[in-house]
Amino acid sequence: MQGPLILLSLGAGALTEYLPAVQGEQYVRIGYIDEAQRHLLDQPFTGPERERLVRFGYHVVNIDLRKNGFEDDLAGVDAVYLSGGDTFALMSGLRRSGADTIIADRVRDGMPYVGLSAGAVVAGPDIEPAALMDDPGMGLDLADFRGLGLTDTVVIPHADGQLPPYPSELIDRTLNEYGDRFTLLPLYDDQALIVDDEGSRVVDSTEPA
Repeated sequence: MQGPLILLSLGAGALTEYLPAVQGEQYVRIGYIDEAQRHLLDQPFTGPERERLVRFGYHVVNIDLRKNGFEDDLAGVDAVYLSGGDTFALMSGLRRSGADTIIADRVRDGMPYVGLSAGAVVAGPDIEPAALMDDPGMGLDLADFRGLGLTDTVVIPHADGQLPPYPSELIDRTLNEYGDRFTLLPLYDDQALIVDDEGSRVVDSTEPA
């Protein structure tokens, strides 16, 4: 893995520290993939996550995995961002389009990877531990639950139980049910997991005021 990986639960305060929006004299072109949310709307999601990236100063490029030629769009960006939503819907879209292999290869070649919630989960070796938090039915076309394999750790986002759909009881059930088979990392909403040449570490990711 080269990356780096910037895996977020909710708050994105760590993002600009580990992936500055301007490098040299160029704005970072970040490919925004919303496949985890596409089943919720009839059109591409352009809500708070994307708006936050624009506010932080990135040049945001929408990448639609359902469109022919998305590979060219992906080849033209400096970093990739996988949004939150349903983990199984996201993995299904990545696998169906072949973007899982393309993204994993590019990250191993040094492209930064940013994933929030579902986008953080799919970076790991397996997405099965998300089965109590998301809908496995969204991944019925998956032959297995393999993730991108960019890290050996499966992030469990929203682990502080502050986000209404994911109360502490649900987080505890997830850790108890899957903790004996997977290396799980409960990640609070004001934290991020950074994986780079220096190793893996949890850092503060409090949203800037």
